[in-house]
Amino acid sequence: MKWQGRRGSSNVRTSSGGGGKIMGGGIGGIIIAGILWLVFGVNPMTALQTGQVVAGGGSNNSTQPATRDDRDTQFVKVVLADTEEVWGQVFKEGGQTYKDPSLVLFKGQINSACGSATSATGPFYCPGDQTVYLDTSFFVEMRQNFGISGDQQQSGDEENRDKAGDFAQAYVISHEVGHHVQTLLGISQQVSEASRQVTRAQANKLSVLQELQADCFAGVWANRNQQRVQFLEAGDVEEAINAAGQIGDDRLARASGGAVVPDNFTHGTSQQRVQWFTRGLESGNIQSCDTFSGGL
Repeated sequence: MKWQGRRGSSNVRTSSGGGGKIMGGGIGGIIIAGILWLVFGVNPMTALQTGQVVAGGGSNNSTQPATRDDRDTQFVKVVLADTEEVWGQVFKEGGQTYKDPSLVLFKGQINSACGSATSATGPFYCPGDQTVYLDTSFFVEMRQNFGISGDQQQSGDEENRDKAGDFAQAYVISHEVGHHVQTLLGISQQVSEASRQVTRAQANKLSVLQELQADCFAGVWANRNQQRVQFLEAGDVEEAINAAGQIGDDRLARASGGAVVPDNFTHGTSQQRVQWFTRGLESGNIQSCDTFSGGL
């Protein structure tokens, strides 16, 4: 994935952990199935019940990263800026104004409007403060588990090692930004309200539809950003599809040794996640992402 040399977002902040002030309820229990669940571990339905927050932390504005952490921070800034450009244009085409989200990088633990989170929580979006939260260990996990081969690990080619899995990382970030788009469009609020009036199994199904739509929005972003800056390289799309396929609820249940119970799904099957990401990627059209009308 080609990302160097483009604008970095000014909406990225860093925190040493524990910064900010909780002004809402805590995040509910999360089933962790190794690194796969770390990638998309948070059920946003719990986050939708919360208020607002002021998240602390200073900023890192380095444009010539000297360390791995600095490089990862700059990468996040560029990806977030790319989402700002794409969604700003999409909203403009629809006669609306896009409001940029914030993104907080933290280590260890952070407090948000959706409660306290740790590295085990995984990347998540909190609608209460319209912020994406990302623990820096995420980058290590992604490099080790998505898009990086043994040859690349042993290679002396530092550039290849740096690039391994980068589009899978961008896919995860763009999925969380997809939840921000849902918040701005009022979709998240409608799902939250509907979920309070139905059974748990029905609420879980609504969560699945919401998550699959965020996957589709991530695909729309990739399509539109490719048209804008030609940032994709060979193997990038396969990285993202591989990531989407490995974080389905059915695959996670099997990996954890548990039973596959569709009524307990909150994110969708592997096949569904790949299907909806691919649909957005191929169409580049937000209208193609109506999971709620199309059903499962």
